[in-house]
Amino acid sequence: MNTPITVIGLTGQTGAGKTTVTLELEKLGCFVIDCDKLAREIVSPGSPALSELARRFGRDILNPDGSLDRKLLASRGFADEESRKALNAITHPAITKKALECVDCAAGEGFSVAVIDGAALLESEIKNYCDILVSVIAPAPVRLNRILARDGITREQAEERMAAQKNEEYYIENSDIIIRNYPPFELGDQMKELKSYIKAKETGLS
Repeated sequence: MNTPITVIGLTGQTGAGKTTVTLELEKLGCFVIDCDKLAREIVSPGSPALSELARRFGRDILNPDGSLDRKLLASRGFADEESRKALNAITHPAITKKALECVDCAAGEGFSVAVIDGAALLESEIKNYCDILVSVIAPAPVRLNRILARDGITREQAEERMAAQKNEEYYIENSDIIIRNYPPFELGDQMKELKSYIKAKETGLS
């Protein structure tokens, strides 16, 4: 990646409202790269990453049409720490490569800022290519209510998702900017501050 473009790494706690922040960044003219979409692309039928996953986790993770049985892979890939590391070792480099290709494309199209949106961004290599790391956080009760309203899952399932993520302190310690997406904090004011921070970064003032 050798492009004159500012790269923002955007992550945050589940239910904190990262999608809302992403939409606000799009309104500011940023090019947004969704790592969830890239994660699906890199395991398309016949892809190198999918072949590696099949070798590591069993050929039966492939459906008859060659597509990935995501549920079966998840059950094996997250069964223990060793399996999780193996899964990440196969998928993360491929996602990083795709994300950086998207950054180059954004620069080629004239964008001055690209946003890489990823739930596990701080645990991946991608963070090393970001100029600014932004995390979106919110208190547990707020996030729980949002997840229940958004995903139609049980309270127990929602709490399991939340427990699987890092705590608030982790995001604060590993980010340049923290966006608190809950009352009494105003998202609009925080987006203005972020815009100013981006501008300062572009001009070398921060």
